[in-house]
Order: sequence, then structure tokens, then C-alpha cells
Amino acid sequence: MNWIKGKITGLFMVLPGLAASPAQADFALNMRQGVTPISREIYDLHMIILWICVVIGVVVFGAMSYSIVRHRRSRGAVAAKFHESTLVEVIWTLVPSLILVAMAIPATRTLIAMEDTSDPELTIQVTGYQWKWHYRYLDDEISFFSALATPRDQIENRAPKGEHYLLEVDEPLVLPTRKKIRFLLGSNDVIHAWWLPDLGWKRDAIPGFINESWTWIEEPGTYRGQCAELCGRDHGFMPIVVEAKTEEEYRQWVESRKVAQRSEQAMAEQEWSLEQLVERGEDVYNKTCAACHQPGGVGIPNVFPALKGSPVATGPVDAHIAIVMKGKQGTAMQAFADQLSDLDLAAVISYERNAFGNDSRDMVQPAQIKSAR
Repeated sequence: MNWIKGKITGLFMVLPGLAASPAQADFALNMRQGVTPISREIYDLHMIILWICVVIGVVVFGAMSYSIVRHRRSRGAVAAKFHESTLVEVIWTLVPSLILVAMAIPATRTLIAMEDTSDPELTIQVTGYQWKWHYRYLDDEISFFSALATPRDQIENRAPKGEHYLLEVDEPLVLPTRKKIRFLLGSNDVIHAWWLPDLGWKRDAIPGFINESWTWIEEPGTYRGQCAELCGRDHGFMPIVVEAKTEEEYRQWVESRKVAQRSEQAMAEQEWSLEQLVERGEDVYNKTCAACHQPGGVGIPNVFPALKGSPVATGPVDAHIAIVMKGKQGTAMQAFADQLSDLDLAAVISYERNAFGNDSRDMVQPAQIKSAR
């Protein structure tokens, strides 16, 4: 009994802390109004139908409660004997039909607006990968991957959780405000779902199929979402972050991204030292490979093989390059040729061959990756 009493006392001591934690701070019973005209239209539609249902519930259960109390046996009530009524039949058929029509008209108007992707001012291709998103700006020739940025120490409970735990990325999707933006959604592997509550919609990203949607964000800000499909192990580590900027700030960002891409291409033409490759490769490995092969390269038994002492990481360099670029059919090993640049592929392979006690002193230059393509 004392043990049970202690557990109950401890629970009541913990509950106030939970109520004030970041995970509970955004708790709400209703859906979000969002930051776009469509999201607010959906919210208004939701509220209209909610109140219609509330009125129906009050009327129906009110009538039932009154009848049960007023005509109960203890008051001597005697059940009436009647067989049918044409008027009643007409009323309880006509009234629900009119209610459904009243609900269908605004719902249809909203659905049509949600599907109208015509005349966009900007088009972005969104492709799901396990477990990251690829964004391609078709009008500005910009593309990049966006992956989880939450430190592994937080995920593995070695450090306190941050404010945006599992909802932070290394490269957010940057969008301009007050412009119609069309999204083309697909997938490179399994079914994903691109979901950002503040935009008011969710779309599946399906291999071999393109789904369309659009948005028009009113105000600058940072908006967060995540993959809403069970896309495999660690599917909860696939967040979405959108940074909405003014038109002027957005154009400045576009130019800076183009400069960064040209700089990346120029760096891929250079010769790198082993130390430089390993330093860069460690960062790429932690972002891209550590979720499966683990930070120490020990892997996950029967699922992901260890890289520490692996015949792949210590064997022929060409075979190592091939498996990282092309993946391994029939296993969870993905092909990274389209996911990483020549420089990042060279760096991560060099890192794997010289980390975890492998110490091969082998290094791979970006030119070798370019040749292997």
C-alpha cells in the first residue's frame, strides 16, 4: 500500500510539470485556423458543420429526454397506438435532406478551391525519401534535401529535449508570402504524406504518381509539420519546416542559394586532403547514415550491418563506391547517387573507410564519384 501511495503521490507531482512542458503548450481541442485563406475557409466550414451537429444533437436528445421523463410509466402514461403518418414521413425525410444540402454547398465550394492549382506564380516539386524531403524550385533551378536536425543526443535521451524536438531541419523550405505556390508531390521509394497543419491540407507522396496542391501564405513566419504516413522505421523523424519570407527577402535567399550551389560545384572540382574529406564526411554521415548504421558504426543486428570492420568499408574502394551510390537490392540500403553531391559522396565514403577503427587511409576524391556516375 505504501508503494502504491508513493506512486500516486509522484504522479500528482509530475502532472503540473507536464502541463507546462513544450509538448503540451500547443495543446488545443479545436483544429488550427492556419495562415492561408484556404485553411481559414476549412476552419469556418468545420465550425459551421460542428454547430449544425450541435443543434441537431440538442434537438434530438432534448426531445428524447423530455419524452422519457414526461411519458414515463410511473406517471401513469399509456403508450399511444398509431400506425403511420404521411406528414411525419415527409418531414423526417425533407428536413435531413435540406440540412445535407446546406452542408454540401459550402463544402463543395471549399473542395473546388482546394483543387484549383491553375495560374501559379511559383512551382515546387516535393519528393519524399526515407527519411527526408527533396525540394526542387522549377522556376529558379534550385534544389536541396531537407533532413531532421534534432541532435541524436536528444533522440537517445542523453540531452534535454529542445523546444522543436523532431520538428527542426537542416534546410527549411523557403517560400514567398502573398504568391500562389503550386506543389507537385511524389516519392522516390515508399508512400509518404506531406502535411503542414498551418497550410490547411495534407497530400500523399506516392511513387510513380504526381499529386498537386497549392497554397498562398499571408504573413512571414516559420511553420512546422511532418510526414503523416507510416513510411517505415523512423518515419517520425521526417519533419517539414517552411519559412515564409517577404518577396524581397525571398529573392535575396534565392540569389544566395544559387551562389552556394555554384560554390559547391566549384569545390567538387578541387583535390581534397584526407583530413578535409573525413571532417566533412563525418557531418554527412551523422545527417544521412547514422540513423541506420548508428553513430559508432555498429549498425543494428539483423537490420543494418555494422560499418566497423565491415568488408565493404575495408575492402575494394570501387565496391564501396558502388554500394553507396546504387544501394543494395532486396535490402534497406538506399541508393544515394541522387541524394548526395559528388563531394558529399566522396567525403562520406572516405569517412567510413577511416572511422570506427577502420583506419584504411584510403580516400575518395569527387572526381572519382563523377567518373562513377
